[in-house]
Amino acid sequence: MNFGFSYMGLIFLTMLMVPNIVWTKNRPKDYEKYVSHENKVLLVFERIGEVLVTCVALIFSDFNIRTGSVWILWLVAAVILMLLYEIYWIRYFKSEKTMKDFYSSLFRIPVAGATLPVCAFFLLGVYGKNLWMLIAVIILGIGHIAIHLNHRKEITEV
Repeated sequence: MNFGFSYMGLIFLTMLMVPNIVWTKNRPKDYEKYVSHENKVLLVFERIGEVLVTCVALIFSDFNIRTGSVWILWLVAAVILMLLYEIYWIRYFKSEKTMKDFYSSLFRIPVAGATLPVCAFFLLGVYGKNLWMLIAVIILGIGHIAIHLNHRKEITEV
C-alpha cells in the first residue's frame, strides 16, 4: 500500500457524490417516513464506512492506473459498475421519484443505488491490492446495503 493522492479515488468519489447531491433536491415521496426508524447500529456502520472509504480512496495511490498488468481488469470492472450506478441515477431522476423507484434493481442487481457503488469500491480495493479499502467497504456495505434492503422490504409490505 502506497500513500499518495489517488486521482482514480477522486473520480470514483465524484461519480458517487454528484448524483447524491442532486438527489437531496429530488428525494422520493415519503422518504422521511422511512428514514426516521432506521436501525441505529446499521447507521453507525454506514457512517463509519462512508468516512473510511472516502479517506482511503483519496490517500492511497494504489488505485491510480497501472498499465501492463492483468490487474487492470479489476479496475475496468469497477468502472463499469460505477457507470451502471450513473445509469441507475439517470433512471431514478427521470422517474416519478417514488420509494419504489429509489430502491429499485438495475439489471437484476438488487437495491442498485446501494449495491453498485459498494461493489465498485470493493473491486477498486482489489485492483489496488489495498486491504484498508476492502475493510472500509465491508463496513460500509454492512450498513448501507442492509439499510436499503430494509427500506425496500418496508415499501413492499405496505
